[in-house]
Amino acid sequence: MVRAQLAATQHTLADILPSVAASFGIDVHNPLGVAPNRDVVVLVIDGLGTELLARHKDAAPTLSAHVTTTLTAGFPATTATSITSLAIGAPCATHGIVGYSFAVPDADGLRVLNSLRWRLDAATGEDALDTYPPETVQPGSSRVQDLAAHGIEVHYVIPAYQRDSGLTRAAFRTAGTLHPAANLDEVRAGILSVGDHPGTQSRFAYAYFPDLDATGHMHGPESRQWLEVLGDLDACVADLLADLPATCTLLITGDHGMIQADKVIDLDSRSRLHRDVRLIAGEARVRHIYVERAGALTDVMAAWTDELSTHANVVSREQALDERWFGATPPQPVIANRIGDLIAVAEGRSVLVRPGTEPLESTMLGHHGAWTADEQFVPLIVR
Repeated sequence: MVRAQLAATQHTLADILPSVAASFGIDVHNPLGVAPNRDVVVLVIDGLGTELLARHKDAAPTLSAHVTTTLTAGFPATTATSITSLAIGAPCATHGIVGYSFAVPDADGLRVLNSLRWRLDAATGEDALDTYPPETVQPGSSRVQDLAAHGIEVHYVIPAYQRDSGLTRAAFRTAGTLHPAANLDEVRAGILSVGDHPGTQSRFAYAYFPDLDATGHMHGPESRQWLEVLGDLDACVADLLADLPATCTLLITGDHGMIQADKVIDLDSRSRLHRDVRLIAGEARVRHIYVERAGALTDVMAAWTDELSTHANVVSREQALDERWFGATPPQPVIANRIGDLIAVAEGRSVLVRPGTEPLESTMLGHHGAWTADEQFVPLIVR
């Protein structure tokens, strides 16, 4: 049912920047109908899902009242994939950031790359910037590069550490003026400074705020702490809507929503799941499973299907690609090989944790990545 709802949703995160480019006069399709203006700011609120917002209109009256349409995040609904889809203007079958973590070729065969932190084996593992340069892992040009080539000034209103991060390099692929923004006041100030300037020179800014997602992970979405952050965000957005000049268009969206786990499956404790398995990647709602040898695939799939029972849907890479899970365009072989031989997608509110390699992630209350409406649907606000 949810998959049918997703298929019926007309637009995705990947439609935003092509529409922005078209509004600046670049000859591309404008699926969202963004109107021409001197400046455009895209603000991504990490973890802002449409379903969560709809259930808490009282905490976020401004955001709720200004939702223009609903988008789908794309599969998997996770930050590294979604931000890259936004920046490139295409789903991960095209850009290749196929999850929170995934396998990449290594001298010994395969190794896990954490694409959010750009580290090897785990979020706290060895730095991968030199071993796997972001521009080679994701070599496609971004829509932000197109804007810069068109003479649009590029600005970033983001935490300072993200400016040179692996994910930023992989997704955006172009330099710009940094407005360091570690809190809401700095996000607001950075966005206003982008839009408040004389003359006719056009500017584009990508702005990002992580705290709603971080709070949802630690305390749970819809917790008291989460609602406090949502309320603060709403007040910030109300100020921006009132204070931004008419010459600046503001688009606000999320990169995914979130669910709160109610059933925790410890993959590390189930030895049967590790027979003939070389690597397990992904995150607690979407797991990539890489088998030791092709001949073991049937047995591994049977074991995972049986062990996880009603907690996850286990499919082969071929089925996922046939059903276009990662995007309508078939991926190139180098990207297809990053996808697990099997994919286990958690259902309901189950999570598939790995305390041994992911100790912090395994303690989280809030999760995202899978097919539920709470995870997939994100709002789009256009001012």
